[in-house]
Amino acid sequence: MPKHSLQKLHLGLSALVVIGVAIIYGANPTKLLSVFFDFNVQSVDLKNIFRAMMGLYLAIASYWIYGIIRPIHWRSATLVNIIFMGGLAFGRILSSFLDGFSIPFTKGLILELIFLIWGLYNLKNYDTDPIKKNK
Repeated sequence: MPKHSLQKLHLGLSALVVIGVAIIYGANPTKLLSVFFDFNVQSVDLKNIFRAMMGLYLAIASYWIYGIIRPIHWRSATLVNIIFMGGLAFGRILSSFLDGFSIPFTKGLILELIFLIWGLYNLKNYDTDPIKKNK
C-alpha cells in the first residue's frame, strides 16, 4: 500500500468510527443510548448535550475528511486527530481511576490510543511540512 494511502487510511478510519459514535449519541438518544449503554436519556437537557456532542463529533470528522481530500490540510487534520483522540483517552483513563472501569468505554479507550499512536507515527514518518524541512 503506498504511503499516501496509509496517511489517508488513518484519518478515514478515524472519521468512520467518530461518525458512527456521533450517530449513536445524537440521532435518537432516548432509544439508541439505552441499547448501547447502561442508562436512559429522558430529559431535554441530556438530549441537548448528546446532540451537541454529535454535532461536535461530526464537525471534527468532517475536517479529517477534508484533510484526506485536500493534502495541504493533512498535517493539521492529523494534529487535530491526535489532540481529539488524546483528549478522549485522557478523560477515559481519569474516569477509570476516579469512577471505576467500564467494558464498553475501555474498548473505546483502546481504539482512541490506537488512533493517537497511529497519528503520531504518521506525523513522524509522513510529515511534509515545508517549515519543518527548512530547519
